[in-house]
Amino acid sequence: MRANAIRIHKNGPPSVLKWEEIDVANPKPDQVLVRHTAVGFNFADTYFRNGLYKVAGFPAVIGIEGAGVIEAVGKRVKGFKPGDRVAFSGGGAGTYAEASVRGAEELIKLPGWLDDKTAAAALTKGCTVQYLFNEVHKIKRGETILFHAAAGGVGLIASQWAKAVGARLIGTASTPEKVRLAKRNGAAHVINSSKQDIAKEIKRLTNGQGVDLVYDSVGHDHWDASLASVRKYGLICLFGSASGKAPPMDFWEVGAKTASYFLRAKAANYLYDAETRRKSARHLFRMLKSGAVKIKIGQTYDLKDAAKAHRDAEGRKTTGSTILLP
Repeated sequence: MRANAIRIHKNGPPSVLKWEEIDVANPKPDQVLVRHTAVGFNFADTYFRNGLYKVAGFPAVIGIEGAGVIEAVGKRVKGFKPGDRVAFSGGGAGTYAEASVRGAEELIKLPGWLDDKTAAAALTKGCTVQYLFNEVHKIKRGETILFHAAAGGVGLIASQWAKAVGARLIGTASTPEKVRLAKRNGAAHVINSSKQDIAKEIKRLTNGQGVDLVYDSVGHDHWDASLASVRKYGLICLFGSASGKAPPMDFWEVGAKTASYFLRAKAANYLYDAETRRKSARHLFRMLKSGAVKIKIGQTYDLKDAAKAHRDAEGRKTTGSTILLP
């Protein structure tokens, strides 16, 4: 079948994103054909576009998350049928398209109470928080967390999740509006990173002790603050590079100062097969159904306008989750 998609023919700025017609193959025996109803935007999409993350080859359809309806299934597929509503994250074919062929192991069946737009906005970001707060470290009541970019899609989910558990989350955000948004979503305190010294504020808010955990998806611009904010024997988890890669560091020197633990977390190391992905999604769905976590869709774009979504995200003009509609 033919479908429209956003493709890149080379790495570069948002202008390399092109709206083109593509061929979508028939599903192989273990695959399904899905018609997309909503596509989730993730900041990692910009990494595939600009070359920080590698695509398999050009031209490439980017995108790692979406929701839709199954149109056809391969002859060996069990547990799924045409008409089923599903969501998917990671895996094979890019999601910036009207349809794709995917491995059945990538799919998560959607419960009737969860709409497609929310599913596309929540799956990757929510499962990210799930593994950060349960697999990287099991957060506990009374722990204090520094979570950068607290007004983003992942940050807003993290703020609510931490509050539900009883942990104290201190966030960072770059504008007064984003500070207020993160507070409304459960952050105990939010530091305006454009105007305040993050490490100094953390020391003030923790009586000089530092936080138990730092979750850093910003990388370069906040890395020194992350190092200066963690308590002795605390954990710093780097799980993104929104401002560029964290600078190299001398572990002998840094370790002597902080005596802290460092971890580079990557979703593929925690959500590595169908069972771990579905287990994570079930946990997320429980949090959503209970009302402990609510998804804020801050902005919606037509899929053909994906370049604008990328420009807005890189310009720090977005809040919450972003979805693209085919």
